[in-house]
Amino acid sequence: MRPGSVARSSAANVAFRASASELGKLPGVELVEGDLLSAGALARPMQGCRYLVHCAALYSFAPRDRAQIMRVNVSGTAALLDAARTAGIERAVVTSSSATVGPSHNGRLATELDFAEDGHDSAYHRSKLLQERAAMAARVPAVLVLPTAPIGPGDARPTPTGKMVLDFARGKIFARPPGSGGLNLVAVEDVAQAHVAALERGRERERYIIGGENLSFDQLWHALSDLTGQPEPRWKIPYGAVLALGYADEVRCRVLPRAVPVVPLEGVRMSLASMHVDCSKAAAELGFKPSPVRDALTRAVAWYRSHGYVA
Repeated sequence: MRPGSVARSSAANVAFRASASELGKLPGVELVEGDLLSAGALARPMQGCRYLVHCAALYSFAPRDRAQIMRVNVSGTAALLDAARTAGIERAVVTSSSATVGPSHNGRLATELDFAEDGHDSAYHRSKLLQERAAMAARVPAVLVLPTAPIGPGDARPTPTGKMVLDFARGKIFARPPGSGGLNLVAVEDVAQAHVAALERGRERERYIIGGENLSFDQLWHALSDLTGQPEPRWKIPYGAVLALGYADEVRCRVLPRAVPVVPLEGVRMSLASMHVDCSKAAAELGFKPSPVRDALTRAVAWYRSHGYVA
């Protein structure tokens, strides 16, 4: 890329759009606004750049967004990489998701050799699987970065992970998910550094899981309780009950297209899984060393408080 140049997609996360104005204040930074649904138009702004780091994506649980998720995340990525080749880009880093490797298997942590072919019944995760295939087939050499659940300051939208932290801080989480699932959290700053390492040292057309710590939901609630002063949820909703709520919410969102999911069916199904991963490949090949997740949670809670999200 040109020194300081930043390509910004209008399909990117709103949190990034909010921070783009701050990036624009940095010396030598050039902001170029674009749209992944018209990615061919980005060939001209990319001319003179050597590298592309593609982080833009559409992430939503709303039924109305499922077709758009495929257009933006899959077709948009393929078109962007075609435009990058036209512009003479030498190398690209594409942000995927650890969801593409699926959950752990009978206690075995998921690795880059795993593929969640069913996409966890999630349009977003399915789109990320197809996005990876598009990146592997692209004529621009690409490295794939698979972050787990990033956490930290600046999550303005917020993302589903940030919303979980925010809801807990607001005292809105009254019950634990059914089952014994869990997730992997990683500091957002570590994810950013991993992208740079992937650009510098990653092998072409290889996947690298970027994660921090494997946690159960109970461990997460305990840490958040310490940080926010809110009590840990004491009771667990039976899976049948929460699944019924998920289906009811799905119907509500289909009938009311502008409705925002409250109990997303995709999230309910995912809550049973143990999304625990092995990041040894990124450690060995990229020099990836994650920082403590508790520190990232502390920064996230402090940011939400300082920006008025939490009273």
